[in-house]
Amino acid sequence: MFGNDKQKASNRIDSLIGLETKIVGNMTFSGGLRVDGEIHGDVTAADDKQSTLVVSEKARIKGTVRVAHLVLNGAVEGPIYAANYLELQSKCRVQGDVHYKTLEMHPGAVVSGQLIHLGGKDQPVPLLAAKVETATK
Repeated sequence: MFGNDKQKASNRIDSLIGLETKIVGNMTFSGGLRVDGEIHGDVTAADDKQSTLVVSEKARIKGTVRVAHLVLNGAVEGPIYAANYLELQSKCRVQGDVHYKTLEMHPGAVVSGQLIHLGGKDQPVPLLAAKVETATK
């Protein structure tokens, strides 16, 4: 289905946080993680080049998220840093700034914060701030 082994590795799920599970505290993971439950704390990938985080529709994260690839359909309260790819699916809700390199946003996704593109040299480039300034002049 995928073109090469590197892509397969980044789409693998190694760990699962179940629907009835609630974690309080920061966590670090390697490989792929799927969250169906709730996390109150920061979620950070140990390897920010290959990590994949999948947050399902009923999942909730209250804290900072730092990963390479993020597929979000649940809720995040806090900033998101997606070093490579971010997919905001139709039922996702984000309260916080979103930093991304590549973004796919489905109709229905809601972001209450700024969308900030990570430039070629990991220099953030605010996209929405420029549009707001232009509209008010």
